[in-house]
Amino acid sequence: MRKIGIDLGTCNSLVFIPKKGVVLREPSVVAVDLDENKILAVGEAAKEMTGRTPDTIRVYRPLKDGVIADFRVTQAMIKYFIDKVSGFWRFIKPELMIGVPAGITSTERRAVIEASINAGAKQAYLAKEPILSAIGAGIPINSCSGNMIVDIGGGTAEVAVISLGGIVTYHSLRVAGDKMDIAISDYAKKKYNLAIGEQTSEEIKMKIGTALPEKEEKVVDVKGRDLISGLPRTIKMSSNEVAEALSDIIAEIIHSIKIVLRETPPELSADIIDKGMVIAGGGALVGNIAERISQETGVPCFVAEDPLLCVAKGTGAILESLDVYKKSIMSKR
Repeated sequence: MRKIGIDLGTCNSLVFIPKKGVVLREPSVVAVDLDENKILAVGEAAKEMTGRTPDTIRVYRPLKDGVIADFRVTQAMIKYFIDKVSGFWRFIKPELMIGVPAGITSTERRAVIEASINAGAKQAYLAKEPILSAIGAGIPINSCSGNMIVDIGGGTAEVAVISLGGIVTYHSLRVAGDKMDIAISDYAKKKYNLAIGEQTSEEIKMKIGTALPEKEEKVVDVKGRDLISGLPRTIKMSSNEVAEALSDIIAEIIHSIKIVLRETPPELSADIIDKGMVIAGGGALVGNIAERISQETGVPCFVAEDPLLCVAKGTGAILESLDVYKKSIMSKR
């Protein structure tokens, strides 16, 4: 029986195959030809077209805030992922394990299962992302001590306290990596009168993004369009400016961490103070983010190993031992 794990993210999707590891990592982006109503490209190829298309082609993400916004296109995207990793096995329908946000509604949940089955899966299991990323980060989730995971993705940031294989308290926030990109482009607009594209602001975040001002600043060249003259222009932007741009967004994420800590039973709070919390997801790659969180909450904070791969690795771990994690995943349908 073939099994495939998919981390269906707002920003990037990863595919995991047991014994092989993460075999595919592509942006969750689709390019659609509006005239012929057909899908032109998925993943990397589609992302390269972002912000560069004529009127007849639309490039967008079929998932918004971690849930399906466009059913047909999501289905095509899942099919593309299954076909791309299947190769020789494409006649055998696989079992899918898909990570979904903890705050997903039953309608949204059904949409993911239906899209997967229409895309050629034999069966689709859904598991909550905080649990998956905790497993992927190497946290023993079935033990009776409390563990706290902060998963900062593209569309959502989720904070959860996990004990005995289940989520005890959690908070989901629709503020994460994408909002950070927007904050950087807004900052460039306000301070330099420069309009920059989505991809440019994402690159700035990845190269010099930091949550705390640093003594030794890093600087990058930013190219964009001058809002006054309308002509192309290049400016220099430093990591401390990026820290200033991201400050409010990180404050919101810290606010939800505090909400979860306040709602956590005292026994588990004691465990968390001992072990600290773990951050996963792409947002964990922002420089000094762990330091800033521990400064403001007083709880030690660590970045997981390979934070981007945590959810995908978690899907793989569950697929390899479905019976151990039976209670962490919900019913099949």
